[in-house]
Amino acid sequence: MAPVLMYGTAICPYCRAARSLFQQLGVPYEELRVDLEPALRDDMRRLSGRHTVPQIWIGSEHVGGFTDLLALHQQGALEALLNAPT
Repeated sequence: MAPVLMYGTAICPYCRAARSLFQQLGVPYEELRVDLEPALRDDMRRLSGRHTVPQIWIGSEHVGGFTDLLALHQQGALEALLNAPT
């Protein structure tokens, strides 16, 4: 399974929704909390070009935020991305 990385915060409802989706699907993920380490937000902005959380990567592909993640799941493309060779 491709590694999943998410930049997020504790109170963000979209971050909570992304965590919930990953848990429902049994997908392990690493979360970098920008609320605990503010310097990580600068890294997230530089890498994604976006300032909102969550920002999610699957393997080397930047997926975007929760609504992007959900759209991939609803289209049946998330599982293929998660199972793509790394």
